[in-house]
Amino acid sequence: MDVAQNQAPAAVAPVRLSRDELAALAVRALAAQGMPEPDAIDAAEILVLADLFGVSTHGVDRIPVYSERLRIGGIKALPSVAVERSAPSLLRVDGDNGIGPLIGRRALRATMELARETGLAAAFVRGSNHFGPIISYAHIAAAAGFATIIATNATTTIAPSGGKEAKLGNNPLGLGVPNPGGDPVILDMAMSVVARAKVRLAADKGEAIPPSWATDRDGRPTTDPTAALHGFLQPIGGYKGYGLALMVDLFAGLMSGAAYLNHVSSWADAPEAPQNLGHIFILFDTNRLGRPDWLGPLVEDFTAILHATPPADPARPVLVPGETEYRAFHQRSRDGIELPAALHAKLTALAGKRN
Repeated sequence: MDVAQNQAPAAVAPVRLSRDELAALAVRALAAQGMPEPDAIDAAEILVLADLFGVSTHGVDRIPVYSERLRIGGIKALPSVAVERSAPSLLRVDGDNGIGPLIGRRALRATMELARETGLAAAFVRGSNHFGPIISYAHIAAAAGFATIIATNATTTIAPSGGKEAKLGNNPLGLGVPNPGGDPVILDMAMSVVARAKVRLAADKGEAIPPSWATDRDGRPTTDPTAALHGFLQPIGGYKGYGLALMVDLFAGLMSGAAYLNHVSSWADAPEAPQNLGHIFILFDTNRLGRPDWLGPLVEDFTAILHATPPADPARPVLVPGETEYRAFHQRSRDGIELPAALHAKLTALAGKRN
């Protein structure tokens, strides 16, 4: 018998791309599905930032899913995104079922423009879809001097405390404070212990998960990721996480005029149906709070005090929110972003396919 027949196939090496190369590939892949190039550029900016920050589950990996939903009509390639100023500092945005990162980027841009004018602005968004990670939006805003509160609702994956039927999404919430001359402080967290994508990844790899991550369909903690995918994600902090997820849904979903609770359609179970997700963007122009140079030294002092805390484990020093992501951001901006070869092949194929 040929010895080579008993050898496992060699792993295909990942493909390393610069930020600009990945952005160009993402734009081509999205534009090839019928999106106008300016819209593809906006959406790609959010997704590429996700990969720079190491949030690969919310980056360009989503483009094949978006493309399939575009193909079957679950998302519009040519939405009429409408921005309405309903009060001096208040916007309402209707995304018309476009790609989420496009709608989010448009809403953020409009909110930044209004907050620059008034000092404080909020936008309630409806008619959207999965819009990527909050850190991408908070990063863009922080670079322009805006502090942020950003949230979105999501497909139901969490049962109310004491219940055994999913009614709430993991409903991410983010807060950001700019740091002129340095990295901003950005907290981006879902209300579940982990994102569902991490459970799905463990299932794909055949790996067990910690029992604190999820329950099975009967509400019992499980280490089986497949059982977890048929069950519910665990909220952070028990009933406190449930309460936070509920309030995010009230603000981002109900108050935006979007779907809420189990009115939200699952893109995984019904990819042909509009989700009608809702987002909220609240921005503060920090330049209105002091001289142009007032904030940076204070944020640096703030983080220095925290960094000076003696660690319980010397191998794990105290960090501030977003610090791990910004380390990845700087490293990947310098050295490039590694894409799995299979994903690179999918994106390349999509980029060359015109509808």
